[in-house]
Order: sequence, then C-alpha cells, then structure tokens
Amino acid sequence: IILWTLNPDLSEDKKQAVKEGIKTGLEGLVGKVPGLIDVKVNISGRLASSNADVMLDSTLESEEALKGYAQHPDHVAVANEKVRPYTVQRSCLDFEI
Repeated sequence: IILWTLNPDLSEDKKQAVKEGIKTGLEGLVGKVPGLIDVKVNISGRLASSNADVMLDSTLESEEALKGYAQHPDHVAVANEKVRPYTVQRSCLDFEI
C-alpha cells in the first residue's frame, strides 16, 4: 500500500487530472508487469480527516515480483511521468499475506 500527498500548489482541477492519470497509469500495468496480480488506486471519497490524496493497493505474487515491479520500465515510466512530478510525500507499507 502506498499513500501519496499531492503538491498543495496544484489547482483543484490539476489535482483531479493528476489523480486520474495516476489511476489510469498504475491500473494499466496489470497484464504488463510479470507477477503483478491486482492494482486498485483510490482517488475519490477522501474524508476531511485524511492526510493523503491517493492510495495504491497492489497485490504481487512474491517479494521477488515486487522487486521486479519496482524496476519494470512501464512502472518506472508511470512513476516518473504521472506520480513523482506532482507529489510531495509518499508513505509505503509492504507486507506479506
């Protein structure tokens, strides 16, 4: 699970466009990245008590698959083009189920 906080200097319209781009980009990796089973990106329904703007919940086959995902060119492209330029904070919790 990854939580991102968007740059507060972005307009509300830009934030919405960024969130939609992150969702489309990351959810589109299923079937392209070996070992990536499922991806859900939550960009709506955020309550005022939240301190993050976007949540990524992904399921991978193994810890090795997670390492491969992190370095996969399609994932790196989404991260570099749709996520990193617009976020100011990232929190991550990787765990085994």
